[in-house]
Amino acid sequence: MVNTEQFTKRLHKIMEYYDLSAASFADKIDVGRSSISHLLSGRNKPSLDFVMKIINAFPEVELYWLLNGKGNFPAKENIGSSANSEKAPSAPSNNLFTESLKENSQSPMPPEERKTQGKKEIKKIVFFYTDGSFEAFDH
Repeated sequence: MVNTEQFTKRLHKIMEYYDLSAASFADKIDVGRSSISHLLSGRNKPSLDFVMKIINAFPEVELYWLLNGKGNFPAKENIGSSANSEKAPSAPSNNLFTESLKENSQSPMPPEERKTQGKKEIKKIVFFYTDGSFEAFDH
């Protein structure tokens, strides 16, 4: 028998490891968002189909660990898998931002263009939290 409270803690650990919200986790394993919500709140227990979708979507998750909490997460034998490479790339690579910084340092904006841009004002700031909630602040 699966301890639902402990299973929920392991689900949270998986979501934190992959940096996923409950909604994106549900999308990734192809289940309804309400299913995740009901599991995390303790309303429902996990079905076999739900557990198998997690195992299939995330190779680092061991079935025995997910159900009983015994074993390792992430699984050590799946270190070279494609899902793990999504989490932590093996070699550092240039990203979009480092490329744009190089471009900007090579060709600075002419003074005429800087004057015509005018001042920008902040209209709205939105904070998104890991639990799926958010706060919006209007100017």
